[in-house]
Amino acid sequence: MEPGNDTQISEFLLLGLSEALERQSLIFGLFLSMYLITVFGNLLIILAVSSDSHLHTPMYFFLSNLSLVDICVTSNTIPKMLWNIQTQSKVITYEGCITQMYFFILFAVLDNFILTVMAYDRFVAICHPLHYMVIMNPRLCGLLVLLSWIIGAMVSLLHSLMVLRLSFCSDLEIPHFFCELNQVVQLACSDNFLNNILMYFSAVLLCGGTLSGILYSYSKIITSIRGIPSAHGKYKAFSTCASHLSVVSLFYGTVLGVYLSSAASQSSHSSATASVMYTVVTPMLNPFIYSLRNKDIKGALQRFLGR
Repeated sequence: MEPGNDTQISEFLLLGLSEALERQSLIFGLFLSMYLITVFGNLLIILAVSSDSHLHTPMYFFLSNLSLVDICVTSNTIPKMLWNIQTQSKVITYEGCITQMYFFILFAVLDNFILTVMAYDRFVAICHPLHYMVIMNPRLCGLLVLLSWIIGAMVSLLHSLMVLRLSFCSDLEIPHFFCELNQVVQLACSDNFLNNILMYFSAVLLCGGTLSGILYSYSKIITSIRGIPSAHGKYKAFSTCASHLSVVSLFYGTVLGVYLSSAASQSSHSSATASVMYTVVTPMLNPFIYSLRNKDIKGALQRFLGR
């Protein structure tokens, strides 16, 4: 395949989290365990929601979609990393790298939008409780999720097409455990100015826009909760948001922490290690946050496992 006019490459090298041979077994065991916990935990959430008619509500519909995206984002990166460790290989094909990058961007954008849609759902439930079922009808919920998929697919396709126009020279080593967009773009020996502009613009527009939407929703939610006269009513209203607020704080906190720390250290390996937080750890913890803090989910899981 010929990705550029003056060069022809067939593969990249993923350097992973560490090049020390004595650490590979530890990394393999750790990431295999986290991957299995992530898939099993999020799959349980999906099965519990789909099998319990009491959970067929907009909030849990969005939660099951979030769990599906969490499974997909880890399945897009971790199996290839584990395979490379097991076979003692660092190779990923050019086509495989572009494909992995496309799906990672897609699922990252989906994570952002679904968390924002969930915040809007809580805003309607608390600020407009009498009109909740009218506003958050099945048609709107389906359209919101479909729109998230369409935007994610368009953004990831645009970034992938922009990478395909780049030429790559002799340095094909990616200091990461997957084909991360920024790392791949920086390897190009052709002009990558447009790629960098697109990356920064989409990051500000998508992440900044979704985070602003979440913060606006919660500002309205807090104002409504403060207007509730009884302490029990305030607690009950806030408890419906606690799990989502925890997940949002974990997701955006780790993402901002990764990019701020990597910008300060200027170390690619440090960035790869830090990115484990939002690519692996956050999807793994989400099912625990929702199952431990949510009586409905705990009850549904008990009934499902009891079968």
